[in-house]
Amino acid sequence: MKKLMLSASAAALAMGIAGTGAFAHDDEVTAWRLFVSDHAAPTVRVIDAVEGRELDNFSIKGPASLYRSESGETVFAVQGSAGAISAISSGIAFHDHGDHGDIEVEDAKLLDVELTGTKPAHFVERQGKVAQWFDGEDKARFFSEHDVLKGKPEPVTVSVVAPHHGVAVPYDNHVVVTIPNPEDASKRPIGARVMGHDGKQVGDDVACPGLHGSAGSGSLYALACSTGLLLISQTGDVPEIRHLAYSPSLPEGSSSALIGGKGLQYFIGNYGADRIVLIDPSQEESFRLVQLPTRRVHFVVDPVRANFAYVVTEDGQLHQVDVVKGEISKSLKLTQPYSMDGHWSDPRPRVAVAGDKIVVTDPLNSKLHLVNAESFEKSGEVAVEGKPFNLVAVGGSGKVHDDN
Repeated sequence: MKKLMLSASAAALAMGIAGTGAFAHDDEVTAWRLFVSDHAAPTVRVIDAVEGRELDNFSIKGPASLYRSESGETVFAVQGSAGAISAISSGIAFHDHGDHGDIEVEDAKLLDVELTGTKPAHFVERQGKVAQWFDGEDKARFFSEHDVLKGKPEPVTVSVVAPHHGVAVPYDNHVVVTIPNPEDASKRPIGARVMGHDGKQVGDDVACPGLHGSAGSGSLYALACSTGLLLISQTGDVPEIRHLAYSPSLPEGSSSALIGGKGLQYFIGNYGADRIVLIDPSQEESFRLVQLPTRRVHFVVDPVRANFAYVVTEDGQLHQVDVVKGEISKSLKLTQPYSMDGHWSDPRPRVAVAGDKIVVTDPLNSKLHLVNAESFEKSGEVAVEGKPFNLVAVGGSGKVHDDN
């Protein structure tokens, strides 16, 4: 597929990229794509978020959880039930030139790259380095996005002592891995440790009872514990870990799912079925609770409008949360109720942000709901075959140049 690196008039350029999920103005191109996995079928669909149509679909081995890299160049499909991880080139790449950024847009493609293992689970990517965790194995694997895009990933493995449901966080020459419960590895991990790629431990273990949930925000990476958060930072060669205890003003409870802010450094965690907690480690009072009207289904941060996050609740409402004020600022009814009773993995809505659109999957009605992020009003729907479930958004704006 010819890459978009040619300057042209707005009309000619728009015609030339009509099939790529992008629009242009002069030498500026905006492209947004949604990658949507099915709840039951081994399929990932590529949706043009600008025009609201399907661009492509890829067959994989099983239903997938989707993760995008920080660069947005790669989408990883983790297929836990099939024991496989597939990599998809998003077809959208950006190049920073200081005073402006260039964009390349081409077809998305399923790469000839597949990792296999027992019970692949948590996926973490930081600064082009990937950590893939396997619940059924005693080693985690680490590789680079660059090598994946070249079709030649060369994973480094690091021992995690025993198979358990944990997580690994990649750094330059080190990794942070969870420590299994020594009495029963099927229970939640009890802490974290820093390991070198040579397999040697660095420093002492750090306690984190009931560890579950992790996210990155800015230079910090957080792991959720029953006692608070472990905050990982790196100012030198070796990552450092410190404990941030829950405030005594909080009611009894803890977080087990985390997301990290973009543009502003903060975290959001669940805190009971119908509350979320806003966490700002830089503040003396780091934790603020936000009450939801009903139980939480899914939540994400807005990477463009840094002071907002979005929560879908089981009554079918989408809520805009002002993370600076610490309150729900707007609510919008979108779907039928999706009860949180039943199995944890039943098909329920998921949320992503694609530029000026908030996108919510509606798996039982085979559609995506589009919400204007500025007005917070519904702006459209996209029909999607099957049960659209997990999704990630990739895109943005950049300039194109004539290299001739």
